[in-house]
Amino acid sequence: MLYKFKSKATSDVIMLEPNGRQILQIWGKFEEGAPAKGILLPEDMPAAKAALEAAIATEEAQRAQTALEAQDRGEDTHAPAGVSLRQRATPLLDMLQRSQKAQKEIVWGT
Repeated sequence: MLYKFKSKATSDVIMLEPNGRQILQIWGKFEEGAPAKGILLPEDMPAAKAALEAAIATEEAQRAQTALEAQDRGEDTHAPAGVSLRQRATPLLDMLQRSQKAQKEIVWGT
């Protein structure tokens, strides 16, 4: 399943279901069992952007801590750790910024 985020101010952003769900949970817009679609109004975008940036900072701090602990154990710390939240969220951060500036909502669905 895919999530498609749409705005009249930008092109669409498509994410796999687990990644889209993670973004919606960060935004406080995901409810288990609820329909997998919704809307983010321009007035809600500053809070959504701040929540996403805070989640990115938290993940990066956790990754850094994990790398330090692995280094202390003498393990290889150059192995890729997978795609970060920052990498996945960058298109949505851009969408948030452009949509807020244009005063256009962001909608999503599966």
